[in-house]
Amino acid sequence: MNQRPFKVLGIQQIAIGGPSKEKLRTLWVEKFGLEITSTFVSERENVDEDICAMGVGPFKVEVDLMQPLDPEKKPAVHTTPLNHVGLWIDDLPKAVEWLSANGVRFAPGGIRKGAAGFDITFLHPKGNEEFPIGGEGVLIELVQAPPEVVSAFARLASQ
Repeated sequence: MNQRPFKVLGIQQIAIGGPSKEKLRTLWVEKFGLEITSTFVSERENVDEDICAMGVGPFKVEVDLMQPLDPEKKPAVHTTPLNHVGLWIDDLPKAVEWLSANGVRFAPGGIRKGAAGFDITFLHPKGNEEFPIGGEGVLIELVQAPPEVVSAFARLASQ
């Protein structure tokens, strides 16, 4: 296996799905005290989500509270309560190129702007014959870390 040309820096987000954001908000916003920083609605992604935050600065972790626009349509963001985990990546295009060349399966859609404005892509939860490595049942989002996050993690690693 050739040298990996990228680093996974840390957790960027967790996404939690349910039939109703109201119940999710009761725990995450009212009880845990997370702040809703924005909302995102996408018919293509079949999602209505509140984007919350815990922590600050480059170490802030996004917590997305998601409900489907239509519970009968795909993707079914509510059928897996822990919908996906997002990982900060220092060089997303290199990561996609290298991972694909090394048998990792990506979900359709390629690199695109995500709900929080960062470039993102998803690893498929299941491998297939052509790309045998998947998330073993977990959807994994790779998120391009902005320069301030890359440098903050580099500073932390050098301490």
